[in-house]
Amino acid sequence: MWLRDELLKSIWHAFTALDVDQRGKVSKSQLKVLSHNLCTMMKIPHDPVALEEHFKDDDKGPLSNQGYMPYLNRFILDKVREDFDVLEFNKICWTLCYKKNICTKHLLISDDNAFKVWCIFNFLSEDKYPLVIITEEIEYFLKKLMEAMGSGWSEEKFADYRLQLSTKNNHLNAWELIELVGMGYFSKGMNYQTLSMGIIEVFQELILDVLKQGYMMKKGHKRKNWIERWFVLRPNSLSYYVCEDLVEKKGDIILDRTCCVESLPDKESKKCLFIIKCTDKSFEISASDKKKKQEWLQAIQTCIQLLRLGLPSPHREALLRRRELRQRQQADEDDLAERMKKLQATNENKQRELEGMKKKMEEASAKAAVEEHRREQTQLDLQDRHRLDLEMVRQQMEEQVAQKSSELEQYLQRVRELEDMYHRLEEALEDERHAKQAEEAMHKLQARLLEEEVAKRAEMEQIHLQQQRALSQTEAEKRELVAEQLAKERDLQAAKLQLETLESERHGALEQYEKVLRKLERAANKTKTWKDKVAKHEGLVRLIQPGHKGPQRITNWGPASFTDAELELRKKSWQESKNQGAQAQ
Repeated sequence: MWLRDELLKSIWHAFTALDVDQRGKVSKSQLKVLSHNLCTMMKIPHDPVALEEHFKDDDKGPLSNQGYMPYLNRFILDKVREDFDVLEFNKICWTLCYKKNICTKHLLISDDNAFKVWCIFNFLSEDKYPLVIITEEIEYFLKKLMEAMGSGWSEEKFADYRLQLSTKNNHLNAWELIELVGMGYFSKGMNYQTLSMGIIEVFQELILDVLKQGYMMKKGHKRKNWIERWFVLRPNSLSYYVCEDLVEKKGDIILDRTCCVESLPDKESKKCLFIIKCTDKSFEISASDKKKKQEWLQAIQTCIQLLRLGLPSPHREALLRRRELRQRQQADEDDLAERMKKLQATNENKQRELEGMKKKMEEASAKAAVEEHRREQTQLDLQDRHRLDLEMVRQQMEEQVAQKSSELEQYLQRVRELEDMYHRLEEALEDERHAKQAEEAMHKLQARLLEEEVAKRAEMEQIHLQQQRALSQTEAEKRELVAEQLAKERDLQAAKLQLETLESERHGALEQYEKVLRKLERAANKTKTWKDKVAKHEGLVRLIQPGHKGPQRITNWGPASFTDAELELRKKSWQESKNQGAQAQ
């Protein structure tokens, strides 16, 4: 709604500039060009046929502002969006009207500064046509300008100017306001550059919604380095530029109701730190000192709070509050004036009645002295009654005035209570922010405990895996031992079989040995027979005799035969060597 009102004010200036004869009417051809330019600037498709269709019943000459306004609302302003450059739109309307109304050569301000004052006039002017700015808004603007220039405000000088302004119905038009600023009536002693900088600052604050601006250090997102930037705070964004000429913008921090701003402790040789947390990313910023840091924190927090409450920019909201207060005061004054008129009319009626009664009494005075005396007494009584009535009316009026004063005092008290409530709300928000920080710390602690628990669980799982591997290794060793035991059992069985084989061989050897003994016995018997024969033949042949029990002796015919003792020894040694060979196998 406010955008439509501001656009209408700029269009009204352009329409008035096209009215050369000052008759309140403009030709259709000029309106076609004006409408085409407006549609081009506001990015709206222009329909030239619509203008002809709208005014087809009015072909008697130029069109008035009242006739053009319905077309403007229906075919242009109803289609307008907020995606066009309002400042360029205002410059188009300014170009159409300023050369026909003012010359800035004799003024202390340039055309660009005059344009800025014109925009400020449109912002502060009343929503009535022709557009004017009243005394209160003039005072508000001049105070802002003096503050921006660093000069003190003079109430006495403005009081004198207020008296001069009373001759102009206590208001000025746009060109009179530009001339007032350009003539330097309130900025005497200030040079051109100071006045220009003051106008620019007020223009940025009121028109461009610049709530605060200045140099600060910003931490980069990629290289994490700190770079000085010129920051500009608006109700819904915080923009940062390379320098204060606002030529090269480096980025925007979009503010919404989900954003928050928090103070940070000093770190990395940076002081006065704070952070702006948005939905997608966070921004770390370093102010020059603690005072600047607190001012930026408070300003950004105010913007976020206004966005959460759905309120307009602070200057627009203050303007609306001033207008509402003036409207209420005007309504009270009108009501009081209406009551005074009614009381005055009643008093005049009573005065006329008194005069009529006086005439009647004068006409009847000739009839009788007694009647005259009675009528005079009646007149005196009536006068006393009317005096009492007038006194009562005066008291009622004083009571009403006192009541209005008390109502005004209650309203001011309510305003103070609202301000106090606002401060308490800020404190509550600060407490809530601290609670959120404590909750975040608790969440971090819980996350750390969970991480430790996960690490312990992983360690337990690792120990369990080691136990599993140890069990599997034990099982493998057990299987190896079982396999080794089976192999040994198989070897034992094989050894038993060999032992049985050896036993059978030993029995065979014993049997052979017995056979050999029997053969020896037979041989011994034969030897005896041979001895006998030899004895008979007187030793023709010397027989080999069995050896004696002593050590073996060597004879001329070779070794003697074994004795029984030597045979037993050889048998034992042979059996031991055989047993050792079986055990080795």
